[in-house]
Amino acid sequence: MMTLTIRHNRERDLQPLSHLLTDSEELALVNPNAGHPFDPLEWREKWLGDLHDESFYILDAGGREVGFFALRVGAGPEIRHLTYVYVAEEARGGAGAELAGFVERAARDLGALTITLKCELDNGPALNAYLSAGYEEMSRRDGTATMRLDLD
Repeated sequence: MMTLTIRHNRERDLQPLSHLLTDSEELALVNPNAGHPFDPLEWREKWLGDLHDESFYILDAGGREVGFFALRVGAGPEIRHLTYVYVAEEARGGAGAELAGFVERAARDLGALTITLKCELDNGPALNAYLSAGYEEMSRRDGTATMRLDLD
């Protein structure tokens, strides 16, 4: 398994994400409503434009971006909703637990008390990683599980 770290995307730079999401099918899995090819301006305006949206890059041991996730404000500032999760093929395979830990620490740093997310039921590795990290399933609808993790 590869050694991973994260970097807070304070500059809201989405150019590295455009290098990660070149495949139309993978882009559609991350955000089915986004246009292809990836357009940083579209993402800034439509998908990550809220002032309180925070995003993070996952980095390999050499500092190269190999993944991404965003934490949006949920029903209130104490709830963060995990969205736009992507991990490059070469960084997958056992990275789920590490990713869940990164998300939890980032949400805590942002003052969150709860993390929510939606996970496709046919994405077994992701679903298992979230369940193993302590997320509880709140509901299932249209092939998607809605999950939450209370931090304290």
